[in-house]
Amino acid sequence: MSNIISHVGFSTTAKNGDLGHLEESLRRIVDLGADVAELALFGEDLISGGRVIEGRARRLAEICAKFDIRYTVHGLIVSNFMDETHLAYQKAAVRAMLELCERVGADVLVHHCGQAPIGPRPLLAKYDAMERDALAEMAEAAAKIGVRIALENIFAVADTEYRQTPSELAETIRAVDHPSLVGLIDFSHAYIETTRIGADFRDEVRAMAPVTGHLHVHDSFGRPYTMSKFYYTSEAIALGIGDLHLPIGWGDIPWEPIFDEIDVLPGTALIMEIGERFEAERAECLVRARDLAERVNRRLSDVDA
Repeated sequence: MSNIISHVGFSTTAKNGDLGHLEESLRRIVDLGADVAELALFGEDLISGGRVIEGRARRLAEICAKFDIRYTVHGLIVSNFMDETHLAYQKAAVRAMLELCERVGADVLVHHCGQAPIGPRPLLAKYDAMERDALAEMAEAAAKIGVRIALENIFAVADTEYRQTPSELAETIRAVDHPSLVGLIDFSHAYIETTRIGADFRDEVRAMAPVTGHLHVHDSFGRPYTMSKFYYTSEAIALGIGDLHLPIGWGDIPWEPIFDEIDVLPGTALIMEIGERFEAERAECLVRARDLAERVNRRLSDVDA
């Protein structure tokens, strides 16, 4: 595989801080033949009050050393550099995540884009500036240990919530202008958000792609949370509502046409956030994901030639 989309794999599944389960989750990913595992460290009880818990961090490093695979790390789900009240706590947690990246040899830290209450444009500009300043600071810290921070697009769940679109995230990344900050396209998130606001899904993805160095792949129908209470996950899947993290092909994202038109940065990893619920489908997903990666690699190699 060429060095555009260079690695394809899966995220681990966190189970209430059970590091034994993390090891089992990694073994399953390695046994599938994946090239990369994204460590779901947001759910592993490795950080307390912004500080790494030494004993558990050592156990994490011991587990990761058992497997010959590339690692990336997913930071906190609640990471938010538009959170003025808790900004110092947010930064401390990211610095701790970067320390964990260094300990396990991970080269990417996934960070969710900011969220704030909707308001007038000057207020939103304040949130944007706050996030850019924090991203620049954290990117500088990441550069010292050879890690790239991957800023992930997220969808809003209500009209009272401010989230940047993928094209706006691309503007943020260009404004920060640091080699250790790249974009992360989550295709399902983009699909849901563009459906919610009436934007063009494919246009938004294409706009973010040139600054993107990390990909999250999982399927959905792009349907916002117009209904939020389900007794079983299977019910949400049956109705096709929300961020379902389905196997490739279970939703209706047009994967091949999208991968035929996006240009991403060299060294991009493609991570399938398709959990152990769908263990029986993951091998097939890996085959299809590698084909998607090769569509990009062949096309961009032909352009270079």
